[in-house]
Amino acid sequence: MGIRWLYSATKVKFGKELESIGNGAFCRCKSLERITIPLKDNMITENGIFQGCKKLESVDLVEGAVLRRIINALVLDEWRNDMDVEINAINQSLPTTPAGDDFYDVGGKAEAVQLWIRSVLHKIVQYKAQHHSYVNEAATTLQLDLPNDIVNKNVLPFLELPSYTFEGED
Repeated sequence: MGIRWLYSATKVKFGKELESIGNGAFCRCKSLERITIPLKDNMITENGIFQGCKKLESVDLVEGAVLRRIINALVLDEWRNDMDVEINAINQSLPTTPAGDDFYDVGGKAEAVQLWIRSVLHKIVQYKAQHHSYVNEAATTLQLDLPNDIVNKNVLPFLELPSYTFEGED
């Protein structure tokens, strides 16, 4: 069952348990401005989910705080900056993305959100893999120069990313 009768809702916040949002869920919710959803691939299942939601301009992530810790723990500033830009990209493009006006025009907001989710997940996987590669290389170098117990107890814990699994991550 959709949420299409919440015409006056301006903000909707879901928890991490949400699996997906189906077709027409927010159809013609003309007051909807902001939605908070989990970062999961296939969260948005149809292009008509936000049809007629002309005021929808912001998407927040349920995992925002965890994601922020992961980004802050990345080794290179370039990666952190790129992730910051990527996470904020949806809120830059959504205000000018068409919402669709009738049955045959579903607009592009749902597709924009889905592509953004996939892009964020892809970059998380990419940067986590590169980060782990750098950490392993640093650990190998340190183990050659320092006793193992010092490296394992005092150095490696500070180089690891916060642990969290995002759905859709390989």
